[in-house]
Amino acid sequence: MKTRYRLIRRGSRGGKFYCKDTATGKRTSLNTTSEDEAQQIVDAKNNSQRQPLLNLQIAKAYLMGTDGGFSARTWQTVFEEIIRTKTGENQTRWKVMAKSKWFDPIRNRLLIETHAEHLLHVLQCGKVSVNTYLRRMHNFAIDMNWLPASILPKRQWPPIKFKPKRAITLEEHQKIIAVEKNLERKMFYQLCWHLGGSQSDIANLKGEDVDWPNKTVSFTRKKTGKPVIVHLGAEALNLFKDLPSEGKLFPYLSSVRAGDRATEFGQRCARLGIKGVSLHSYRYAWAERAKIAGYPERFAMENLGHNSKAVHRAYAKRALVKIPSLEDYENKIVQLNPTVNDSTNANGSSAQQRTAQVVNQ
Repeated sequence: MKTRYRLIRRGSRGGKFYCKDTATGKRTSLNTTSEDEAQQIVDAKNNSQRQPLLNLQIAKAYLMGTDGGFSARTWQTVFEEIIRTKTGENQTRWKVMAKSKWFDPIRNRLLIETHAEHLLHVLQCGKVSVNTYLRRMHNFAIDMNWLPASILPKRQWPPIKFKPKRAITLEEHQKIIAVEKNLERKMFYQLCWHLGGSQSDIANLKGEDVDWPNKTVSFTRKKTGKPVIVHLGAEALNLFKDLPSEGKLFPYLSSVRAGDRATEFGQRCARLGIKGVSLHSYRYAWAERAKIAGYPERFAMENLGHNSKAVHRAYAKRALVKIPSLEDYENKIVQLNPTVNDSTNANGSSAQQRTAQVVNQ
């Protein structure tokens, strides 16, 4: 095995000795004029560097006895294997991420020769997507027994910090609709506002999905594969009257990638000076409107999905709700129950007493 460090002397006899790193070309003074002392220091450096390499070679020999791929698997291999397990838009996202420049430092590095500092170097770019996908790749390699142990301990992974997201306001939505000249996009944005569905689900709606007698629209949620039936209000129902009764409602938008639809929407927002929103903001807006209107959470979850972050966020704390007084609700109960004895009212009983009587009945 070739030694990495060499002993050299600068100047004439009696000059100081230096240690040269053959890998980097860097020379470091050993602060001694004694050749014997200098040689011992260089030998120690070579031994300390040789032992880890020797251990790695021994480990490779043992691992190859059980799995011949250990000596050839790189992080690009992990990318390729994960992509094979994905389908649809999920596979497209992984293909795009596999071409990202942020993974170039480790792309062709062998898994068995990867150290924690290599992963930390990739994570230093600070992108949330890089952190998320590198975690998945690391866990995939461990689950496949391609790594003998975790390279980076779980606690040492930088926390994933998403940028703040907000709902699009009615005023912002109306501005976008007012200047949108393309009828297909205009209708698409309006349905996003009324249905709150994901952009892919709405873009792929068909005329046959609308049940006019029952005033509903039904579709299968692309992300989960679960069917959804949404009742339509008068305003939303009128939008469908201007759309094809058969086939794709949005022929162009359904043929492009989700990223392309998001880019087009972002361009329109930029022209209007609207910041901090995306197509996904329509889901947050729908959830917050539902919360404010007193829409039951279970219905909101059925519409947006039980695991929807928009529902959990809106119904947890984000939407502001004006809480009515209990007295108003008690009077409302009495009004809705005329069976209450009129003599009770004549006796001047309080709303609380009348409510109690209604409950007892």
